[in-house]
Amino acid sequence: MTDYFAVQLPPEQIRSISSIGLAHIGDAVYELLVRTWLCAGGKATGKGLHRAAVALVCAPRQAELAEKILPLLTQEEQDVFRRGRNANVHSIPAHASRAQYQQATALEALLGYLYLQGRRDRANELFCRMMEGE
Repeated sequence: MTDYFAVQLPPEQIRSISSIGLAHIGDAVYELLVRTWLCAGGKATGKGLHRAAVALVCAPRQAELAEKILPLLTQEEQDVFRRGRNANVHSIPAHASRAQYQQATALEALLGYLYLQGRRDRANELFCRMMEGE
């Protein structure tokens, strides 16, 4: 039985996943990290919990937070980020600019990539750097 909580795909299989596919998984990884950060840190409770999560997972905020980690990325991570940023997205939410949405998609693709590699420690390290001072 495959353990999808601890998945680790081979590099050739990860390379075969589109940037949009990586971002799809990375979106869930990011949301789980945000929700855990909010609950574990006592950052919000009750109704405020949902609002706080939504404020951190929206594309403009993700794009802003992604800027904090760009200087920390390895060449491999930069390549994945760039590939995610250049993904052909078909619709942009009204509350985000194209650039913000591309940056958010790039962040999600990177997190999806790290997750599928089994590198949750690196994903967590980057997330913690993004959340410093928040």
